[in-house]
Amino acid sequence: MDYLRPFDLAREHGISTQAVRNYERNGCIPPAERTPSGYRTYTEVHATALRAYLALIPAHGYAVSGQIMRSLNEGGLDAALTAVDRSHAQLLRDRGTLDAVGRAVEHLTADPDTAAHAPASTAPLSVGDLAHRLDVTAATLRNWEVAGILTPGREPVTGHRLYGAADIRDAELAHLLRRGGYPLDHIATVVQQIRTAGGTQALSAALDDWRRRLTARGLSMLDAAARLAQYVALLDSAPAGSS
Repeated sequence: MDYLRPFDLAREHGISTQAVRNYERNGCIPPAERTPSGYRTYTEVHATALRAYLALIPAHGYAVSGQIMRSLNEGGLDAALTAVDRSHAQLLRDRGTLDAVGRAVEHLTADPDTAAHAPASTAPLSVGDLAHRLDVTAATLRNWEVAGILTPGREPVTGHRLYGAADIRDAELAHLLRRGGYPLDHIATVVQQIRTAGGTQALSAALDDWRRRLTARGLSMLDAAARLAQYVALLDSAPAGSS
């Protein structure tokens, strides 16, 4: 059997030998054998494990990648695959959120009557006025507030809710997504994305970058899956009869 030094593994990836030792210590690659003098000796199994781990990071992040590798190195193939599945499911949810935001922004920017185009000086609406505008009940608007979708201000004296231009925009968006069957927690996530970006116009500019990042992550998952499959095959830990 050919043995490799820490330097050999590190050189392939342009990392330090200390990084290789850290990955071993953290369980991301299997424990190395030692020479009588105490030096680490690695094999192709370790090299393949390191390739898999480093490919997993851009696809799944450090925490999940470490979980996957530790599970495999401890003989837990099902636990490793479950972690991979959860990460893929999260990417699918992220794509769904991106699509929902994109549709909502298209709707709000295409309709000149939406709140996204209301001037900053537009007088705030009461809960009854906004409910009438959207053809919903005041109780619906209060439910959206509880869900974190709306954050209206308050009239200083009476304490009545006041919905400014941004609140109206968020309500228009929530109404659109609710008609599309989206649950309140999903709508709250979408609205928060728009608030973070600073409005529909700023969010429109950010959507392309968001989509590129999701695409890059998806491609990284393909590469990581190939590397991981090589490692699993080398460990001979795949279930009998599987291909």
